[in-house]
Amino acid sequence: MMISTPDKRLAVQAYEQVLGMVMSAEIKPGTVILERRLAEQLTMSRTPVRDALLMLEGEGLLVRNEGRGLQVRYMNIEDFVENLAIRSLLEPEAVRLSIGRISAEQLGGLKARLELLLQQAQTTGTVPDREEVRSVDDDLHTIITTTAGNRHMAGIIRTLRQQTKMFDLRSLPVRLEDTCREHLAIVEALSDNRADDAAEAMRLHLQGVRQSIITHLSNI
Repeated sequence: MMISTPDKRLAVQAYEQVLGMVMSAEIKPGTVILERRLAEQLTMSRTPVRDALLMLEGEGLLVRNEGRGLQVRYMNIEDFVENLAIRSLLEPEAVRLSIGRISAEQLGGLKARLELLLQQAQTTGTVPDREEVRSVDDDLHTIITTTAGNRHMAGIIRTLRQQTKMFDLRSLPVRLEDTCREHLAIVEALSDNRADDAAEAMRLHLQGVRQSIITHLSNI
């Protein structure tokens, strides 16, 4: 039976709302999802909510535990590192494929934001604003994956990034200024159409995140 367009819209709406609740930790990791209660909370029927939950399960954000139904996935440090390893294989290729496909306006905007963050940090002697660094990070990686021209790769990277966002990033080492410099190197290589340099800059960025985690864990 074909799902009607209105039903699809409701399912997407439910998906976006539940995703937001999961990403913001309004629904915390390990929480058992009660479909009826969630439908009441969203003021929707259970059908679009059920479809939304199936989508989130497919993306690995919800997991099905025998006897307990669906739960919000708990992302531990091992999961984070494993996801990062897969991203390190895919994202350098994605950035290589995106060469020449990102507008000068987009790249210029990203560069200006990164330079401002670094300038403010140097002027005040403090670390860059965490939320703005994350915002630039999301925008840069999203622009790269969506312009690379490979929908399947983009979908996998998006899912991996969604999963890593579920990890409590407050427990990771603070490397905000390093992140800005690494992102700036990616943006500058993209602006100059230097595919190999852009791919290498992405690889080094992800390697830096991984190494900081390993160093952090070894000191605990």
